[in-house]
Amino acid sequence: QIVTRNGIHLPGPIDMAGDSFDSYPNGIAALFGDNAIPQAGLLQIVAFVGFLELFVMKDSANGAEPGDFPGDFRNGALDFGWD
Repeated sequence: QIVTRNGIHLPGPIDMAGDSFDSYPNGIAALFGDNAIPQAGLLQIVAFVGFLELFVMKDSANGAEPGDFPGDFRNGALDFGWD
């Protein structure tokens, strides 16, 4: 949020109509309001994240035991004693 509030946005168009990334507002105004992201675009984002959550980012990826994958600090690689 600090980056976008300072006016730094990705270059180029965000859609086929030629709208640029900085033509949309920051924060909640990007979802609701006059210059909000189109509803179809928001649905595409939600559907893509849902697909990743359900089919790609599995807890037992590549045959590993559940809870035993890189980045999962419950596997003993870094134990803060929270479990």
